[in-house]
Amino acid sequence: MKTMLLSVAALALTVAMPASAGTVVSGFTGTGLPACDDCFSGAVSTGFNMNFFGTTYSNLHVSNNGYVTFGAGQGTFTPTGLGAAYVGRPIIAPFFGDVDTRAGLGSTQWATGTFAGRNAFGTTWDNTGYFSQQGNKRNTFQLILTDRSDTGTGNFDIYFNYDQIQWETGGASGGSNGLGGVSAAVGFNAGVGGAPGTFFEFAGSRVPGSFLDSGSNPLIRGSNINTPGRYLFSVRNGQVIGGVPEPSSWAMLIAGFGMVGAAARRRRLQAA
Repeated sequence: MKTMLLSVAALALTVAMPASAGTVVSGFTGTGLPACDDCFSGAVSTGFNMNFFGTTYSNLHVSNNGYVTFGAGQGTFTPTGLGAAYVGRPIIAPFFGDVDTRAGLGSTQWATGTFAGRNAFGTTWDNTGYFSQQGNKRNTFQLILTDRSDTGTGNFDIYFNYDQIQWETGGASGGSNGLGGVSAAVGFNAGVGGAPGTFFEFAGSRVPGSFLDSGSNPLIRGSNINTPGRYLFSVRNGQVIGGVPEPSSWAMLIAGFGMVGAAARRRRLQAA
């Protein structure tokens, strides 16, 4: 069993498309975690307020393991899922897996800046290895949060960006050579015990072989905004309501996501 370190301070593809040259953008690096395993930051200011399922935050905690949490840090390394059974802090996870950046195996860094014409906070997991100190496969992915207070107090957008996903599992999560076992999960959860409408897990989460560049559901090829390797979710009035596929595709992609109906999604997206 791994010993977790203390703090140091289910969308799938809408359409299979050719891989892009990469969607991870520069500029969201500078401050970062030390080379570590299962570590997480202290409170980091995003520079704007975010209403995430009814609670407003102005800071978050960055985990080395491919996610950010609100209210406190978290070092959990095996993704037990981001659906109704999730136990933990409110979380946004572009790639919840057992990242290990020791021995020069990549980095986890963050910075404020601008993206899509908005004030933004981004975290970049760059060229990261996996537990335990394995670097034969590397992942590069990114989370960007943008201020959308122009549409209402506390509103923001979530972007997941992917350049390369070569491994899916650490050795302490049942994986071998970065593959199999309890593989990575992608999505978000309000951390309130699985209440309907408070969580979403990409289809393919915890399915070995799914999210890899060579897999059945590669993150670098999917999108819900017609940009391969990029996914957008809009958070309005505390609810994640934007950037979702139309109902015909939605039914193909997700099971058990307790969001509002398709008509409400369209109305709210137009209003935003």
